[in-house]
Amino acid sequence: MIDKVNIENLVKEFISGTDLFFVAVKVSTAGKITVLADKMGGITIDDCVAITRFIESKLNRDEEDYELMVSSPGIDMPFVVIEQYFKNVGRKVEVTDNEGKKITGLLKNVNKGGFEIEAEVKVKGKGREKKEISFNFDQVKSTREVLSFK
Repeated sequence: MIDKVNIENLVKEFISGTDLFFVAVKVSTAGKITVLADKMGGITIDDCVAITRFIESKLNRDEEDYELMVSSPGIDMPFVVIEQYFKNVGRKVEVTDNEGKKITGLLKNVNKGGFEIEAEVKVKGKGREKKEISFNFDQVKSTREVLSFK
């Protein structure tokens, strides 16, 4: 069986010193390997091909049969690593806190401990107004980008 930690280490070895960042690796029992990586300006097909070729050069198909897919995390996937927060500063996100409450707003001020969003909240007797809401990462169940069509 393909070792997930080995694949993760290979990806990290390849992206070391580049502007790419590691997001996740999934390995199924059927030998399907999914590598998720990204970069601030968005990962390109050429980046994905280069990662794929590097991993394949380090694995032996005679020993293991596998299917390899390298891509960016999908828009519907919750953020997994802090770099995804940095990449999405200035974009609309939906935050689900540990109690299940969902708050949508503009992602701002990310640091290693947490982040802020600027959200419209109901204010008694005033309607709605913009307010900055701070989150520590340990208070958050998930955060994902929200697509808006104007």
